[in-house]
Amino acid sequence: MCKMFKGKYSNWSLFMNNFSEYQSIRVALWRTCVRPRTLKRCHCFGMGMGVLVCLTILPGILFGQRAEPLPEELEGVGITEALDAQLPLDAKFIDDTGQEVTLGQYFDTAKPVVLNLGYYGCPMLCGLVTNGLMDALAGMDWTPGQEFEIVTLSFDPKESQTLASLKKHNYIQQLGRPEAAAGWHFLIGQEADIKQVTDTAGFYYKWNEKRGEFTHAAALIICTPAGHVSRYLYGIMFDPQTLRLSLVEAAEGKVGSTLDKILLFCFHYDSSAGKYAPAARNLMKAGGFLTVFIMSGVLIGFWRRERRRRRQAA
Repeated sequence: MCKMFKGKYSNWSLFMNNFSEYQSIRVALWRTCVRPRTLKRCHCFGMGMGVLVCLTILPGILFGQRAEPLPEELEGVGITEALDAQLPLDAKFIDDTGQEVTLGQYFDTAKPVVLNLGYYGCPMLCGLVTNGLMDALAGMDWTPGQEFEIVTLSFDPKESQTLASLKKHNYIQQLGRPEAAAGWHFLIGQEADIKQVTDTAGFYYKWNEKRGEFTHAAALIICTPAGHVSRYLYGIMFDPQTLRLSLVEAAEGKVGSTLDKILLFCFHYDSSAGKYAPAARNLMKAGGFLTVFIMSGVLIGFWRRERRRRRQAA
């Protein structure tokens, strides 16, 4: 597991610039596998403790100098950002109902799309990412299928439509919004079509024969309604406001409220922090406009009172 998280950051330095994400991983794993309420129903306490011990020494591994070369099983694993890349919309898949679909079917509206890459049989990391997405959705008043779409694509070509359908049922039930089923799509496919999507998105993974699982990164990919990559949200915990503003940005303001558009104007995405941060220049512009607006209101009121006073005096 420690190697898996090291492999996640083999191709980019985001984690080294964002120590808070490391802390979020520890907290999420504690809540998932180790906290006392879970011990009665969790049979992986030993594994959970091992993971936490691994994460305890992880900063020394990541922030210190590497004394050994990257393990062979981790070479070529990670994410290479491909912003504005056009996803292969003609790639064919099978959805959770057993129907043949193309990726482009989910990009034929004005709605942005959250692309969630993983595999349904993943023993831990994919579940943590999707649970993080669920937590973010719980903190939003937006619902998949209304303001945006979610496409969860398995990169394991051996997985079945039955498993995809079961996963969808479980997550929709956990979310507690039955109407979200129309906008959250779980797909499987052939390796060639899967690789078209993952390679275009810069998402690289590898099968680990010894462990019997895939080694891969953890991120959500925000896409425009036309199928272009707009933003990467890394980690396993996602701030609801960051997710919402990322979707507003991807849709070029075509979704979201006026307040969302104002916030997007005043904030810009800070990749090192993994969230939207105040944009000083835009805040100054907004402050200037607000000042002019207030002063105009004050002056107009003053002029009206002065005119009324003169008329009464005459």
